[in-house]
Amino acid sequence: MEKRKLGKSEVEITPIIVGTWQAGKKMWVGIEDADSIKAIRTAFEAGITTVDTAEVYGEGHSERIVAEALADVRDQVQYATKVFANHLKYDQVIEACDRSLKNLKTDYIDLYQIHWPSGTYNSEVVPIEETISALNHLKQQGKIRAIGVSNFSGAQLAEASKYGRIDSLQPPYSLFWRQVEQDARPYCIENQISILAYSPLAQGLLTGKFKRGQTFPREDNRSANKLFQGENFERAQQALDKLRPIAERHNCTLAQLALAWLIAQPQANAIAGARYAEQAKDNAEAANVKLSADEIAEIDAIGRIVTDHLDQNPVMWSW
Repeated sequence: MEKRKLGKSEVEITPIIVGTWQAGKKMWVGIEDADSIKAIRTAFEAGITTVDTAEVYGEGHSERIVAEALADVRDQVQYATKVFANHLKYDQVIEACDRSLKNLKTDYIDLYQIHWPSGTYNSEVVPIEETISALNHLKQQGKIRAIGVSNFSGAQLAEASKYGRIDSLQPPYSLFWRQVEQDARPYCIENQISILAYSPLAQGLLTGKFKRGQTFPREDNRSANKLFQGENFERAQQALDKLRPIAERHNCTLAQLALAWLIAQPQANAIAGARYAEQAKDNAEAANVKLSADEIAEIDAIGRIVTDHLDQNPVMWSW
């Protein structure tokens, strides 16, 4: 898989990235470590060399699973992880990074990201200058190679950029969830900041496997996902029906079509999670789906069947 430059950094990433929230098990149902390890390893063997995790995914469990899957090929992969909103004071950032390094069994992290802005999830408000100062220090030490932010608005991204080089933004972004296009994307394009889109398949909705009447157990985070509720879910089904002929034309799945559309957008790369090896392999093959400009525009219009009816709240869950 052809790599892309991460922002202006020296790190190179694959346009499809392995997402490992589910590998942490917390807030997911029916996850087995052996399956997670096999999925991450299969993604690597299929050409995906970049993996995204976070300290909060199962309180380090996801990071440890990533290490178990990839430690022997560490020099061939790029690790992206995140510090949570409750660890954004200077000393806390340093300590969190050291924990992640230990979990990942490595002496450097390719991309270290602020997971949520200070103050979210009832966390203490910490000046962004203090947090970025700690990240700059870690970068100077060689413990991290690039700095990123996640779930930041365009204004928050611009503010953070005053204090250090930010090479990536990780927002929720898919054909069915596109607020970032109006908010932060113009700034990312102007300043060569890579967009690492999470939930690029709208938590599986864009695979087409969830039919009308689908329900989730309360402990599954998708039970609170706005896209799976009421009229949003019905509109998504209508859009999927229109996407199917395009996928058939390319002899690909709906998921591969959605990923191919996303990585064709300016600055955009897709973080795709996988429970099983076969899903990881399928995700990798999305990089081979080449869409024409007319097809990209056609898919764009279909996606708006869903997105034109959403509000501007960038958070996908009604927590």
